[in-house]
Amino acid sequence: MDGQLITFTGVAAGMVAMPGADFAVVVRNALGSRRAGVACAVGVAGGLLVHTALAVAGLAAVLVAVPVLFGAVQVLGGAYLLYLGGRALLAVVRGPADAAPTADEDAAARPGDEAAEQQEARTGVGRSLRQGFLTNALNPKAPVLFLSLLPQFVPEGQPALPRTLLLATIVVAMALVWFPAVALLVDRLGNWLRRPRVTRALEATTGALLTTLGGVLLVEVALA
Repeated sequence: MDGQLITFTGVAAGMVAMPGADFAVVVRNALGSRRAGVACAVGVAGGLLVHTALAVAGLAAVLVAVPVLFGAVQVLGGAYLLYLGGRALLAVVRGPADAAPTADEDAAARPGDEAAEQQEARTGVGRSLRQGFLTNALNPKAPVLFLSLLPQFVPEGQPALPRTLLLATIVVAMALVWFPAVALLVDRLGNWLRRPRVTRALEATTGALLTTLGGVLLVEVALA
């Protein structure tokens, strides 16, 4: 039994499940629809795949070693989180009257327009996928985390590349299980979570979280 691999699996599980920007953006999209939530979750896993691939290839070390590149990623990540958080808070301010129509209401407003509905659904799923991917991929802390974490679980004398590939696969696989599960749970509780008061509370919470995380990233750049 590989004790280091078991330990890493536990550490990776805690790292993936820890609430943060990824969790917030998945929940927000899942409130819209199950498909949007799952697409966003897959996007988050795609972002993790980028980070783990960079760590395995050693490119993350270059990013960390070059302050200008690291700062640029930090600014982009912070700005994107502020954008998502601002949109969520704006939705709270606008209130239920400006909320997007449900699928049934939209179908009633545009009877027989199935092609347009399908196109709109595909656009929404693509947008959610992109949000999940960018939220994770633009996280500047991830390269540092993977660079410091993965080497600790490569046994002495064992080839580094196959081992780090295995560790990276474990992280991405866990993300592909955890975040879609979060999206499906939110959708399962949809009747309660989509009540106007609950929805606005969740929007306010996720908006505040995303805005805070984005602001922290930008402040760190300014103070660096």
